[in-house]
Amino acid sequence: MTTDTNTDTDTVESVDPGLGRVSRLRGAVFRYVTFVASLVGVASLGVLLAYVFWDALGMDSAQPGWYAGFFLLVVAPFVGFVLRARTDAVAGEVALELFATVAGGIQGGFALVVVLDVIAGVDVWLSYFLTTIGPAVAVYLYGRLNRAASWTGLGILATGLLGPVAGTLLIGRIDVVVSGVGAPGIYLLTVTLPAALGVGLLVDRNEDLGDGRWATLALFALGVAGVLAADAVPGVSRSVWQLFVASFAAPTGYVVARNLADQERWSGLAGPGALVVGAGVLLLVDGPLGLVGPSPWFDWQFLTSPPSLTDPSTAGVYAPIVGSVFVIVLVAVFTLFLGVGAALYLEEYAGSSGLRGAVARLVRINISNLAGVPSVVYGLLGLAVFARLIGTGIGTVLTAALTLSLLILPIVIISAREAIAAVPDSQRRASYGMGATRWQTVRNVVLPRSLPGIMTGTILALGRAIGETAPLLMIGVPAFRRDEPTGLFTRTGALPRQVFTWADNPNPEFQYGVLAAGVVTLLVVLLTMNSIAILIRNKYERGDV
Repeated sequence: MTTDTNTDTDTVESVDPGLGRVSRLRGAVFRYVTFVASLVGVASLGVLLAYVFWDALGMDSAQPGWYAGFFLLVVAPFVGFVLRARTDAVAGEVALELFATVAGGIQGGFALVVVLDVIAGVDVWLSYFLTTIGPAVAVYLYGRLNRAASWTGLGILATGLLGPVAGTLLIGRIDVVVSGVGAPGIYLLTVTLPAALGVGLLVDRNEDLGDGRWATLALFALGVAGVLAADAVPGVSRSVWQLFVASFAAPTGYVVARNLADQERWSGLAGPGALVVGAGVLLLVDGPLGLVGPSPWFDWQFLTSPPSLTDPSTAGVYAPIVGSVFVIVLVAVFTLFLGVGAALYLEEYAGSSGLRGAVARLVRINISNLAGVPSVVYGLLGLAVFARLIGTGIGTVLTAALTLSLLILPIVIISAREAIAAVPDSQRRASYGMGATRWQTVRNVVLPRSLPGIMTGTILALGRAIGETAPLLMIGVPAFRRDEPTGLFTRTGALPRQVFTWADNPNPEFQYGVLAAGVVTLLVVLLTMNSIAILIRNKYERGDV
């Protein structure tokens, strides 16, 4: 409705007198200007990514015939699926879920290899599994099955406190078991088998998927087969196979089976399936047809080799990836507990009036300001506090983890506060009305409903931390290191720092090949973390989790 009755169609007078006269022409111009600006930004980012991937994958060495086959077998099906997904929201959702599961499983496999096989070692892992992890999981599962058992919470707490002590005492006494069974056998029993049992339980919960015992048996058989066949795969050991079965094969198989069980979701598997089939056919026919494909720098050898500053053909990112994973795992532990704890206090326990209220408001304002501080300032703070004052050493894992934790802690606190504040007060009042205490309300009402926002914000913040370079430069992370870290106080490299070093190498193959492959590795990690965050948010919004 308008109050202006003149014939001027370019301007109308708003119903609200405070808004004045609104020009339709200006509104249309503003809409198209913002559309063009968005289009230019997306196109610029696409060109930049295409340039980086072109160099990393060595596309300039491929023949025109190979490009024709690549377009027909890979690009055309992918474009067709994208066009279909625009009108079929379920197809796009399934494809995103499968992509996030596959990419997250691969990264989870690397994280397990770094934490269990490289840093801890099989003897340390087995001792703590027997004394801490295994008993805690058993008590938790018993509590889920027997709701009347009120002692399970205290049992988990006691296991967490006493288990590490017992595990430390047991480390030196299980050498006979480790040497007799071997690392692959221990990982088969302590990692692959629990993952298979977990998938079996999920299958049993979903009546459309059949008997979960068959899923458990299939995954366990896959782990056993890996003990016999992993040696034939270059760069993959038997232990690595077991860890990837648990982190990659188990979740990916479950997601594929769950989507296959629902006929309405089959369309979402068409795109990923077409990509896999098209790429496989292209790999099979390029040799017999004499097609010369690309010579990628970004390959399995690049991911499993140590870095180099002299020979680009043997350069890799294994040690920097191990260092980055080690650091980011510690950052996740620090920021999740400290960030969520601070957010819960500020939203649920801090006073709203008086001196306590004034202090809480001051803390909130300063946290918001700290979120905008440049990262190099946090690097200087880490250098002054952690590297010099505490004396943990320059460039150690712990120094890097504490510095990056300070960097993203304000972001985690702010995102967690927003997620907690979004929980309706009516649900809190209903919990109080049933006689629940504040802690019971926080544990059973606030945290479960705010968990999607907390997890999304934390994952996005970790994505920023893993790509930061300036703080690592300031605290003295070495520019080149071939060995992966083995403890909290050992020197470590990091993937962003290594990429920065390759950028200064005068060799053109480093600047345009190895550097691009390192950037692609970092981009894949960041995009995967963002996709996982989006997937978690969407699932919780639908109530599927």
